[in-house]
Amino acid sequence: MTPNLLAKFINAQTYDVRQTHNGRWLDQKCAYDSVCFVADCILEYVRSGGQQPFQSPDIWKSEYAVKNVQAWFGKPDPLIRATLDEYNKFFRQPMKMLAAAGILNENKKGIGIQFTIAKPEILEYIALRERNTFEFLCLYIEKTLRDSGLWDSFESFFDEQSKTSLEDLKGKFSDFCIRYTPINTDVEANRIFIKVLNPLACKYHTKGTISGRISQSIITLDNIMYNQPNWRDVGKDKNVARGDYKVSLSNQQMYEYKISRAAKNLKQFNDKYNGGKSEVLDKFSIGEIATHMHHIFPKNEFQEIADYIENLIALTSGQHLQRAHPNGKTTIINKDYQYVCLIAKTESIRKNIMENHGESIIYDFGDFMHVLDVGLKTDYFSHLPQDFHKVVQGIEFNYA
Repeated sequence: MTPNLLAKFINAQTYDVRQTHNGRWLDQKCAYDSVCFVADCILEYVRSGGQQPFQSPDIWKSEYAVKNVQAWFGKPDPLIRATLDEYNKFFRQPMKMLAAAGILNENKKGIGIQFTIAKPEILEYIALRERNTFEFLCLYIEKTLRDSGLWDSFESFFDEQSKTSLEDLKGKFSDFCIRYTPINTDVEANRIFIKVLNPLACKYHTKGTISGRISQSIITLDNIMYNQPNWRDVGKDKNVARGDYKVSLSNQQMYEYKISRAAKNLKQFNDKYNGGKSEVLDKFSIGEIATHMHHIFPKNEFQEIADYIENLIALTSGQHLQRAHPNGKTTIINKDYQYVCLIAKTESIRKNIMENHGESIIYDFGDFMHVLDVGLKTDYFSHLPQDFHKVVQGIEFNYA
């Protein structure tokens, strides 16, 4: 999956709410970071042997979700009764949105809703990194608004950026929801309105809405994350179910989740498209499988880029523990081998972006430049065009 193929898929769909009458084509829990997490949990559930079709509780009661939802969002244990309603919404709403977008299939069976994966390659793209999910959401939201005859009203707000234009847009959106969907109150429509408007405001670098009013400045990614304080929860920790209190989980757990997710994604990609071979060819790679996802710039020293897939490279155990870390001492980095890894990683990224043969594009050139600038303590790479020859020259200069 590539950004162009994602856009092509979205543009080929019809999302006219006047025809579908789907009031849950987007919902309160459908922030880019929560959708990314739910997509990751669905894929891990299926890869671990989970059966399709599945229901929302199948996902949030899975071992992977139970472990990581507490770390990532500071939420309480999903296996205790007090959290039932919270977790049903947290997982089901993104799943219903993904079904409305055509990425999952949704079927009602009895009192439950069952899902299957319709577009695994798109689900994998969404689950890879939060920015991919943001890109998907913006494409999907804008296409739905265009198909539903609402885009001109949103575009007018992006142009005028006034209190009056915001109130006018809110009124039109609410009237639309009440007319064409089961939503029957302004309050309910306004809860969804913020999830529709603000991602697009972030994309187009305009003001949006905060606390029901026009924002004082342009909307940024941190404004549209799920993990924002809820006004009903002021004075209690995010990880506390309403009615239950638990000890807060640290940011360290969130950090470790994102690192392990990046390593998992690299290993799955390398196993699928590179036959599990090492990205570095030397005597330690002969006849061996790459089972170690090595941080080129060590995570204890470069926490800012520890969860970047561009900072990870697939190595064999011998390469990792004898070459990258001499004598298996993981606190020590062999600078000569670090250079070898960077050159090899540059080639892996070049092939993935420039010589793609249908495999998922998992790397981002800009992210790789950021990794190099942070790891090599320079600002040289961020100014480069997408020219891999100049990237190699820059790496060689820094190790000369």
